[in-house]
Amino acid sequence: MKRAHILLKADVGGPGWTDAKIADAYDCRTKTVENVRQRFVEQGFEIALNGQKRDKPPTEKLLDGEQEAKVIAMRLGQPPAGYGKWTLRLLARKVVELKIAEAVSYQTVRRTLKKRDETKVDGAIEMANLLEGRYAACEKVLVVCDNLNTHTPGAFYEVFEPERARSLVRRIEFHYTPKHGSWLNIAENELSSMTRQCVAGRRMGSVDQLRQETTAWHEDVNRTQRGVDWQMKIDDARTKLKSVYPKIKM
Repeated sequence: MKRAHILLKADVGGPGWTDAKIADAYDCRTKTVENVRQRFVEQGFEIALNGQKRDKPPTEKLLDGEQEAKVIAMRLGQPPAGYGKWTLRLLARKVVELKIAEAVSYQTVRRTLKKRDETKVDGAIEMANLLEGRYAACEKVLVVCDNLNTHTPGAFYEVFEPERARSLVRRIEFHYTPKHGSWLNIAENELSSMTRQCVAGRRMGSVDQLRQETTAWHEDVNRTQRGVDWQMKIDDARTKLKSVYPKIKM
């Protein structure tokens, strides 16, 4: 249904919405809209709407819903004595020892955790470890991150008890990078340039010398006010920038 709505709104003979507007309206990523457009252009309407048919039937599930829930609960709990954190192999071994399943591989455990948004779980756990460890003395921690749906205060409430989640969230100040910009790519390019042009192959005798050299470099670079010339292939441009192409009626 969502694909059908995307195609209708993207139709040049209809509303002709931009990818960003469609993504906001139907609560999906801009990349999803781009992929639907691309499949329509390259593979036709039927595949864009319904997707490609499987060559093989889906693999039968090795763990049912109750077993998956027990694996998730174990992952969120404390690891056994002698271990600093859970690993996939340790989880797989404990699943068998606790008779949750007769046999299971660590890859099955990995897929189970991934399906239940392991990224959100891991991100919240890692952030909690930092807040309660390295930054335990900090009253407020500023976190710069992208707009991925796992980078939200709500992730903590899905992982921890409400009281602990609230105490963690109160100490975090999220700063999100632009939704549809390339700010992070530009920052990564600058860091790469600084490493190659200023730091690589040199020995710095002290932290102060490193600060002086990098400061001199970035002040000189900032004075030039150089920009970024983003480019893409013609086929990609026709799909991603379709909304800005002239609409010619035959």
